[in-house]
Amino acid sequence: MTKLTRHVVLGSHQPRDLRLVTLDAMASYGREERLEAVRAFGRDRIGDWLRFAEDNRVAPIVAHTLIEAYGDDFSEAKEAHAIYAQSEKRMAVLMSELDQVAKRLAKEGIRLLALKNAGIARGIYPHIGCCPMGDLDVLIDKERFREAHRLIEETGFVLATRGTVESADLEEGLLHGGTEYRREVGGEEVWFELQWRPVAGRWIRQDQEPKAADLIARSVPIDGSDVRLLSPVDNMIQVSLHTAKHSYVRAPGLRLHTDVDRLAIFQTPDWSAVVRQAKTLEITTAVFFSLALAHTLLGTPIPTHVLEALAPTGWKREAITALLAKADVFEPNQAKFSRPEMLALHAFLYDDVRGLLASALDTPKSDLTVRNLPQGLWRGFNRMKDILTRYQA
Repeated sequence: MTKLTRHVVLGSHQPRDLRLVTLDAMASYGREERLEAVRAFGRDRIGDWLRFAEDNRVAPIVAHTLIEAYGDDFSEAKEAHAIYAQSEKRMAVLMSELDQVAKRLAKEGIRLLALKNAGIARGIYPHIGCCPMGDLDVLIDKERFREAHRLIEETGFVLATRGTVESADLEEGLLHGGTEYRREVGGEEVWFELQWRPVAGRWIRQDQEPKAADLIARSVPIDGSDVRLLSPVDNMIQVSLHTAKHSYVRAPGLRLHTDVDRLAIFQTPDWSAVVRQAKTLEITTAVFFSLALAHTLLGTPIPTHVLEALAPTGWKREAITALLAKADVFEPNQAKFSRPEMLALHAFLYDDVRGLLASALDTPKSDLTVRNLPQGLWRGFNRMKDILTRYQA
């Protein structure tokens, strides 16, 4: 089989009924049927459901669905409206700041692409309050990075960091993939992440990521904004890798899977091209699980031929599924993996042993030669030290 089942993914975790109706609330496909499932759940436990949704960081999505299903005809309607309105207000601030930065950069001929949820909210999904996010992730060409850094600071953002290992330093950002900036706007804390690498995950080799210059060249405009979007194929690959970067279950957890779901519905890619790009970059296992989880959890219409083309071998599929089932796709605030489990999961995501070895030695696959072995071992030691010291459960 090339798809997962809800039983395997959800296991015996409780409360099962709240979990299932939450997935119905989050899904884009077959919306009328999903709303009927919400109504069948009933009004009696809506208060409990909203608390559950808050714990799983999807409260605005559930609140909006309840309003869709019932209008104001439920006792928690005022609370649901308030939850959604607060999210919508924050998102309006974030989208305004995104537009302002893009406008400033555009004056200097710098194209800015909104990544992941930021792009989905700005140019694809119609309900921005259902796109809660902690920061704005954008991509630019590395050749213009220093200039963009200066222009972003001109707009009022200050170079900062939320990490405990990385420092707020331009040169370090140029080395590792990006920098972070912060400012307060309208009572909201806005974090802005400027990237020249589209994923910058510690498990993925840099040579497996699509090149920023190519992504920018293929990008598409958003009406009424200087912000640009990844092309549909690039967008699907990027959100799939981002979900894999978060090990499919780590915070923000469940909400991550709405990215694949919404792109599949509102910016449907050429699925054959998605398969080709995944194979070219040797990321088929990582992409398969992102697509299969969205298909399993949210009913996302992923074509069968796509899942079949990307599916890893049976033993690898079972091993990864077992790790994810044990970790639980819900409860994002809980620790998900032991250190050995995390290392095993991300080792399994490589399509072949040479790819895993190249990653362990922090080198492209083409440099896996005896002559390069001493240098590779030293880089590998530093890479393993970095992965182990910055481990996130």
